[in-house]
Amino acid sequence: MGAGAAAARRARAGGGPRAAVPARRRRGRRRGRRRVAAAHRAGRVRTDDAHLPWGGTGRVPWALEVTPERAGWRYAGLRVLTLPPGGTVTFDTGGEEMLVLPLAGACAVHCDGVRFALAGRPSVFAAVTDFAYLPRDATVTVEGEGRFALPSTPATRRLSPRYGAARDVPVELRGAGPASRQVNNFCAPDAFDCDRLVAVEVLTPGGNWSSYPPHKHEEDRRHDDGTAEAELEEIYYFEVAGGAPGDPAGPVGYQRVYGGDRPIDVLAEVRTGDVVLVPYGYHGPSMAAPGYDLYYLNVLAGPGPTRTMACVDDPRHGWIRGSWADQPVDPRLPMAGPTTREA
Repeated sequence: MGAGAAAARRARAGGGPRAAVPARRRRGRRRGRRRVAAAHRAGRVRTDDAHLPWGGTGRVPWALEVTPERAGWRYAGLRVLTLPPGGTVTFDTGGEEMLVLPLAGACAVHCDGVRFALAGRPSVFAAVTDFAYLPRDATVTVEGEGRFALPSTPATRRLSPRYGAARDVPVELRGAGPASRQVNNFCAPDAFDCDRLVAVEVLTPGGNWSSYPPHKHEEDRRHDDGTAEAELEEIYYFEVAGGAPGDPAGPVGYQRVYGGDRPIDVLAEVRTGDVVLVPYGYHGPSMAAPGYDLYYLNVLAGPGPTRTMACVDDPRHGWIRGSWADQPVDPRLPMAGPTTREA
């Protein structure tokens, strides 16, 4: 095997070998990282800073790679791995804990001498999936076919590698009426143990809004009304029903992020494979266009000692929650349940 092929099969999650990239494109990536970090520091994040289209952040072996450095923050990360039939990739987790979450396809995960067979799913809209937890300081091999998300964050504790069964994922129907959505709480704080990492999936029927009312989690504090808020960075990874990663003509959804105490102004048109970064500010709604169901994976992490998703609503729109009592949940929900193929 040549040196290039060997490098493509093995990569360090926090660094590792890079693919050969033209100098102009490398300079563009560096400028992009500096621009995002500078925008966060200056407190003037715009759509071009926070919206990362598919294809703009890849690095062998990852089709998509968002590290804390790339995002201009400290904790939340996400990679997406695309494997052809019979594909195999080996990498080191370094100082990060990670998950392997099938988006489309199935795989086997080898870590610390343990093998997990992930039954996966045909697509994010077809089923709730099983997944695997990877500890820090581990060498991991993933073999199979499909597209796989790997949420990550720096970890202080080294936990054991573990398997998460689809049948054990708490599925929540949240909201009502046109704000109805499905939340798969596979790695929520009360559902699955990690050191710092939190991740959930949200499915929004076409024409509905989710991540609504808009809310924020940018500081650790208890508000005057007793509501707790945590400091959390958040990544939104999107897929739109009928779309394919990298298709510029594919169906779209929309994501809004706007300022609370710090200015941020984002309105992103998203397609399958796109990412929106939320360093701070109110985020929502996530808008599914009529006729096109919307999926997003939320990855959250922050400096607090306790895993949490504590947030506060935009006080101008929090009243929306009270209106749900008189509305039925959208009958199209639930959209997906546990796969029947899991091991």
